[in-house]
Amino acid sequence: MNTGFDESPIHSWLTDMDGVLVHEQSALPGAAEFIAELQRCGRPFLVLTNNSIFTPRDLAARLSRAGIELPEESIWTSALATARFLAEQEPGASAYVIGEAGLTSAMHQEGFILSDTDVDFVVLGETRTYSFEAITRAIRLVGQGAKFIATNPDVTGPSAEGPLPATGSVAAMITAATGISPYYVGKPNPLMMRTALNRIGAHSETSVMIGDRMDTDVKSGLEAGMRSILVMTGSTRADQIAQYPYRPTVVLDGIADVVPLVEQLTPGISEELGED
Repeated sequence: MNTGFDESPIHSWLTDMDGVLVHEQSALPGAAEFIAELQRCGRPFLVLTNNSIFTPRDLAARLSRAGIELPEESIWTSALATARFLAEQEPGASAYVIGEAGLTSAMHQEGFILSDTDVDFVVLGETRTYSFEAITRAIRLVGQGAKFIATNPDVTGPSAEGPLPATGSVAAMITAATGISPYYVGKPNPLMMRTALNRIGAHSETSVMIGDRMDTDVKSGLEAGMRSILVMTGSTRADQIAQYPYRPTVVLDGIADVVPLVEQLTPGISEELGED
């Protein structure tokens, strides 16, 4: 079958979570089978999310409740990528953090001191309880010279009642008050892809990114040097693809269509597994 990929093998897989593997609290068709196939074939992989609220353990439990089993070590969040990036830039620095457990625990794990005075960084993540007091503190600290970092640029997040303001919206408030824009670490910054690839010892030339959004998943995969698969189970509609100046390598209906590609795009995997 012509997959749309060239002859270069695929050894490692990155995939977005929401809109690819799950929708709200339910697994999308083929999601559990896709993860199981990656594990059966022994392929390195990570599940990525721009959501910085939850820890990998929280997200692994959420996926498990939906019938998708994977270890927490296979989840890479914008919070983890942000903490790792800052640790490489200025290890042992201090930071004022607006966010929830996913971000604060990631910062602690990387050795940061969390404070609300005389800090090196203001780190903004997502939370369901943004407070005026916290935003005011962030504005004053950035104005005093703290470097401004944000986990991701998403301006809204989903909820059962409709969209909620997210990291990008609150960052815009701080920028309007200070004149200083944050450095965003999460998608579409290819930095998040590169840190994910480094985590599993993978190379962009032999890796693929699966996502449901042209403006984050496909863009960041492209800029990180990877091939990409766009699935039609999330944000981007088929009639919107032509609006972008770049293209995914392949467009598929959903993650179920990717399952047979795991073995097919890895030459010699049948022999490795001892299959006839």
